[in-house]
Amino acid sequence: MSESRGQGGRAVLKVLLAVVGLVLSVVLLSTAFFRWNLRAPGPLLQPRFPLDQFVRDLPGHLVWLLPFFLLQASVIPLRAVQWQRTLRRPVPLKERYHLVAIGAFVHNALPGKLGDIMRSFLLSRTQRIPFLRCLGSVGVCKLMEFAALMLLVSASLLGPFGETLERFKGELRVAISLCVGLVALVVLLAHWSAPLAHALHRRHKLPRLEGFLHHVSEGFGTARSFTGLAKVFVFSVGPVLASALGYGMALHGIGISGGLFAGAVVLGAISLGQSLPGVPAGLGLYYFVTSWAARSLGASAEDAAAFSTLTHLGTVISQVSVGAVSVHLRKIRIRDLRRGGSLAREAAHHVAHEAVEPAPP
Repeated sequence: MSESRGQGGRAVLKVLLAVVGLVLSVVLLSTAFFRWNLRAPGPLLQPRFPLDQFVRDLPGHLVWLLPFFLLQASVIPLRAVQWQRTLRRPVPLKERYHLVAIGAFVHNALPGKLGDIMRSFLLSRTQRIPFLRCLGSVGVCKLMEFAALMLLVSASLLGPFGETLERFKGELRVAISLCVGLVALVVLLAHWSAPLAHALHRRHKLPRLEGFLHHVSEGFGTARSFTGLAKVFVFSVGPVLASALGYGMALHGIGISGGLFAGAVVLGAISLGQSLPGVPAGLGLYYFVTSWAARSLGASAEDAAAFSTLTHLGTVISQVSVGAVSVHLRKIRIRDLRRGGSLAREAAHHVAHEAVEPAPP
């Protein structure tokens, strides 16, 4: 009886969190199109611009949408090339490409933003590599992309918006400090996980922690050498630069002179806002951040809303369409990828249990 009550309570909590996340996302998304009038008399929501005129003007922005679409789609093959730099043994490029594409599909088309977990699980399943090692290799890729992005954002301060971007210096320092701290943590784990695991094995203590440390050591193996980490960083510049250039071209397309230099700043704000898997208000955060950034850089409220709307649609359509091809070619059913589907359940099982399994003898 108590177990059923506990399950019922967890179900209610999940529903409550989903509702809160949905409401928060809608509120944040609305800020791109409306002002919230919380104090002054009048309507609670005031349109920033005539919405009918906004819809009529959208086709005028399509001139920059195609290049943005292509640049966002190019991130998938660039990440497939990058991924090999963190893997301990060769994996065919075709295999890596399909898994990255399927991960992009899951990230953009299904709730939860679990694309990186899914591609790690599929690599583990097809190449017979322990799941945590695959996840660790993806983690190093993401960390080096973050480092490359921080470098591009810092370089943006030298561009025509240097004075405008001065206001973000405090946030940039925090982000760079976070990046340096994460890199240091990964390097320490890469160097000391294996010795700690061997020490636990000799003392016959904590076998589950020993297994976890072995997997971490293998997954972060690239970070054990400066040369290996530098190679990953070099190959991480490509996907970051392609995406930043796409956002820069979009800013230029809505009439912001020199907007090409500010694409990395917008991408950095998006990445920090949507960095954690399972964030329930991710869509709302995207519209809030991108529209606010575009207005701060001099765009009108209408152009800023068009920037948010079309970059969101361009990203989702490009990566979902490319990923859908790989899903079809690999004969994976979409219902198996959704939360509760067979592949999603298996991936969740690996996340929950492999980390605590004892190391193999």
